[in-house]
Amino acid sequence: MEEILHDLPAHHPEPGFFALLREDVGCVFQRDPAARSRFEVLTTYPGVHAILLYRIAHRLWQWRIRYPARLLSYLARLFTNIDIHPGATIGRRFFIDHGAGVVIGETAEIGDDVTLYHGVTLGGTTWNKGKRHPTLGDGVVVGAGAKVLGAITLGDRVRVGANSVVVKDVPSDRTVVGIPGKVVVRLDATGENALGINLDHHLIPDPVGKAIVCLMERIEVLEAKLRKQGKAVDSQCSVCEADDLCGTETARKLKKM
Repeated sequence: MEEILHDLPAHHPEPGFFALLREDVGCVFQRDPAARSRFEVLTTYPGVHAILLYRIAHRLWQWRIRYPARLLSYLARLFTNIDIHPGATIGRRFFIDHGAGVVIGETAEIGDDVTLYHGVTLGGTTWNKGKRHPTLGDGVVVGAGAKVLGAITLGDRVRVGANSVVVKDVPSDRTVVGIPGKVVVRLDATGENALGINLDHHLIPDPVGKAIVCLMERIEVLEAKLRKQGKAVDSQCSVCEADDLCGTETARKLKKM
């Protein structure tokens, strides 16, 4: 945990309120090729509407004007289908793509240049007050339908695969997939674009395919040992033969996964 927190850089002083809003709108063009104009983004992007209303509600929350803050976040959810608690802390250039069904809890902390896709939940796992929601570092990308639960920390540039459920800390520069989420690869910085943001959260290995390949290779080794001992070995069973499940062609395809 200390190692992950150490990886998170200190944030620069927050810019002015309207500068934040301009950055939230401007970052859409960096991460969504469908965006054509600022007018279009401001009038048709629910993720942008949600973050703009959150910025206002969060200021009210900081000023301890709590009920109006909650009411504004409730109205934002009615119009955008995105539920962001005004007590959450969100950094600069935050983008929610598509937006439907996103939930961000009260004690969630989100760094700069973070991207969430639809259906993402940054939720808690306890009814106790205090820190109970995740902390996301800079440049994190969370795929559609993923759930990040509890007072855990995701380091900088972590990518969470779609529909994953993450319940443990993840160090910086990792990709995590599955239920529960497991780290499957360390990221290579060469995958980033000119802005230092890597949105390729779909490029993940196939651990099941790799496991099958390992088993097939082990079977070949064992069969070779049996042949040396003069024992008869059937290379393929009648069931597998029709579909080529155990054939060399399938093995070659699995190795490419």
